[in-house]
Amino acid sequence: WLAAVGQKPLALALRHAPPRFRRDRDIVLEAVRSNGFALRYASDPLRRDPDVVLEAVQNNGFALGHAMGNCTQDRYIVLVAVQQNGMALRFASPDLQSDRDVVL
Repeated sequence: WLAAVGQKPLALALRHAPPRFRRDRDIVLEAVRSNGFALRYASDPLRRDPDVVLEAVQNNGFALGHAMGNCTQDRYIVLVAVQQNGMALRFASPDLQSDRDVVL
């Protein structure tokens, strides 16, 4: 699969990747660094991984919408996402959506 990707952006190629590549932390990290939306195609455990989610939202705050687990409740991750794209606030936990420091 990696050889077949060739010059395609890894973030786009992840969409059609076999599950073992979607579970590979290094591959997913590289993909989300180039396009945060690649988080959508990562395995569920990686979508729960705060380090992976943080990399994704640094690239595109809207990637928070593809995060799982406690990541939408993590104040730092949400702050980074909202700073990158204010509209990402809609994907934060209700508590953080009403947190004055996050909103402003």
